[in-house]
Amino acid sequence: MADTDNLTDRDNLMDEVTSAVSDAQDLLQQANTATAERARELRSQVEQKLLRAKLRMQELQGQAMDRTRAAARATDQYVRENPWQILGAAALVGLVLGMVLMNRDDD
Repeated sequence: MADTDNLTDRDNLMDEVTSAVSDAQDLLQQANTATAERARELRSQVEQKLLRAKLRMQELQGQAMDRTRAAARATDQYVRENPWQILGAAALVGLVLGMVLMNRDDD
């Protein structure tokens, strides 16, 4: 479920950024032909849209960091609670890799 949330967050962020950039381009084109006062208003709107997109990106980055830290803590806790299982699994992986590499050298 967390992977689905990550994909949804990423897709939503991409939609927001794409929309903000598109809106910014439209507003900047309007600003080229607008009066000085209207151009300032349009520039302000562009800045607000880009700022919102930037803040959303920072928010999602913070959420991703939180999830990463939680996963690291859970992994650390599991390793501390099951050191012999981890050691056995690592030894098995090493044995299998050694066998594969030895067979590769024989060819």
